[in-house]
Amino acid sequence: MDIHLQVFIEVVEQASFSRAAESLHMTQPAVSQYIKALEEKFDTRLLERTNKYIRLNKAGEIVYQYALEINGLYIQMNSLVDDLTEKASGKLKIGASYTFGEYKLPEIIAKMKQAYPNIHPSITIGNSKNIADLVNNYQIDIGIIEGQLDYNDLVIDPLVNDSLVLVSAADYMINEKNLTEETWIVRESGSGTREVTDKYFKKLNITPKNLLEFSSTQLIKSSVEANLGISLMSEWVIKREVDNNHLKINKIEGLPLAREFSLITKSEFKTRILEVFIDLVKKNREN
Repeated sequence: MDIHLQVFIEVVEQASFSRAAESLHMTQPAVSQYIKALEEKFDTRLLERTNKYIRLNKAGEIVYQYALEINGLYIQMNSLVDDLTEKASGKLKIGASYTFGEYKLPEIIAKMKQAYPNIHPSITIGNSKNIADLVNNYQIDIGIIEGQLDYNDLVIDPLVNDSLVLVSAADYMINEKNLTEETWIVRESGSGTREVTDKYFKKLNITPKNLLEFSSTQLIKSSVEANLGISLMSEWVIKREVDNNHLKINKIEGLPLAREFSLITKSEFKTRILEVFIDLVKKNREN
């Protein structure tokens, strides 16, 4: 990849010429020269600089987004060429939504590292929309998400089904006849779990009077256990707490709700590393 673009990406992500120089093992004047040369090439400034901050301007935002795509394609090209040697080695950027990423992915990564020690994964956990954005912009190699997608150019491979159940503290009695009066704890917009929850509310004509929005699955579990409210959660997520009688599953109309997790990639072409990972995920999907 063009060294000017590499330096530009690092400066933007570090928000500092000095930190970028340290990360790239360059001198700060060398970093400044690369940025100057790139701006001269485009005949416009790409960064707004003061003593306090470095920010992208409009032109810089365009160059930054395309530089990320170019970098992703360059890495993929190298990986595909390396695959001709049939060696599964190198970096693999994986993204996953919270439920799968926190409760299923660690076991898969452990098995992959044991079988393929030369594969070096990096993991990004976020809500489904954020992970899909990262895949679409070539910033990660593969995503595992739930819910519907608005991207026409992503390759979607259905993976496994999960069930959402209504969870409360073990000693809490839910008002089954008037769920609107309950305090509901939900995930943030963009989350696959929130998407399913909203559909459930609409289906049963529930408009909660008290709605708490949290971006952490663990925080929701702890809050439900503390009798702060009730929530729709994955059976994967609450199994241990139910077994230990800290939480309970409530049998309510329309539940459990089924949802599907999918693998998403940007291209039909799969590197050897990616094929290895996908194979492991599919072998472990029912565990």
